[in-house]
Amino acid sequence: MKSIKTVLNTYLFKTGLDVGVNQQQAVNLWPTAVGKKIAENTTVQDVKHGVLIVRVDSPIWAQELQFQKKEVLFKINKTLGKKTIKDIRFV
Repeated sequence: MKSIKTVLNTYLFKTGLDVGVNQQQAVNLWPTAVGKKIAENTTVQDVKHGVLIVRVDSPIWAQELQFQKKEVLFKINKTLGKKTIKDIRFV
C-alpha cells in the first residue's frame, strides 16, 4: 500500500499542480532563503509563472536587491531543492 504522501505527490505531478505548490513554497520560504535583514525589508506579494514579485521598503533596497538578484535566485531555488523560480521582480 502506498503512503498518502506518495499518492498526493503523484496526483499533483500528473495534474501539473505541483508547479503551483512549489511556487507557493517559495513564498513561504522567502525569509529563510534570504535571511533576516532582507526579510525585514521585503514582502513577497505574489508568484506567477515562476516570477516572484517582491515589494521592497524603499528604492534603495530595490536597487541593492537588483544587484544581488542572481544570488537571491540561487538561494531561493537551493532552499526549495529545485529550480522553481525563474526571475524576481522588485517593486
